[in-house]
Amino acid sequence: MIVVTGVSGVLGGAILGGLRAVPDVEVAGASRSGGGTAVRHADFDRPETLERAFAGARVLVFVSAGYAEDDVVLARHGAVVRAAAGAGVEHVIYTSLAGSGERLTIALAHRWTEARLAEAPFDVTVLRNGLYAEIPAGLALAGAAAAAESGVFAAPLGEGRVSVVARQDLAAVAVRVAAEAWRDVVSGGARRHAGRTYELEGLSAVGGHDLAGVLSEVTGRDIAYRAVSLGEARAGLAGLEAYQAGHSISTFANIGAGLLEAGHSDLPAFLDAPRPARDVIAAAVRSGIRSGR
Repeated sequence: MIVVTGVSGVLGGAILGGLRAVPDVEVAGASRSGGGTAVRHADFDRPETLERAFAGARVLVFVSAGYAEDDVVLARHGAVVRAAAGAGVEHVIYTSLAGSGERLTIALAHRWTEARLAEAPFDVTVLRNGLYAEIPAGLALAGAAAAAESGVFAAPLGEGRVSVVARQDLAAVAVRVAAEAWRDVVSGGARRHAGRTYELEGLSAVGGHDLAGVLSEVTGRDIAYRAVSLGEARAGLAGLEAYQAGHSISTFANIGAGLLEAGHSDLPAFLDAPRPARDVIAAAVRSGIRSGR
């Protein structure tokens, strides 16, 4: 059996759905809200629930459990690694962070988890996911109304650009790797993904001017990009949790410094035609405007 954690989230849910469509693969989800056989109860903040949730799993897809302060994430991830070992899982596939994000504040928990997995008694595959195209899409959508009115899209991106990838493409890679890993475990043959780290960086990068271009296309009005300072951006994040604001500023600063453009990606080895980032962003903005978000 394959068990997928975090299926209440978008990425985990997409991976579970994709694996359910693979012939002859037995799969179950695991989440805090689960309580049945199709989706098991696995609360990362209650380690005693995890080993039972992973029981019978030969392959575990471990979707990272961020959205908290680093010490909380480390405790969660450490508990998952220990529970997977206790449950006798043979192969863990972990969704980490791409190499281009090494300087981001969110990198700490991912690299710590990779180190813990490397010490564990099971095979490991690390999927180093690039930043989601949905992130700049959300930024563009948040500024769409003001940009349509003023003709200016203001954002704290400087003149830098960020390589991004569609979340659905990352889910598709995880589905393929998990299904192949499971078949290798079941057959007793060579485990083609064991000990491998894949850099799943986006193949194209976007910046403030690109997002302004998307908004021009979607709204039908000429919109120009204006860079704003990190200080101004920080003031606009006042409603977020402190760690969320910190991670956001870290991302903006890295983009502005030109440090988030990828040089290499393993994505083409898994997907014939990755979704173009600009198309993903434009579709998300159109959908958001239509729904009034």
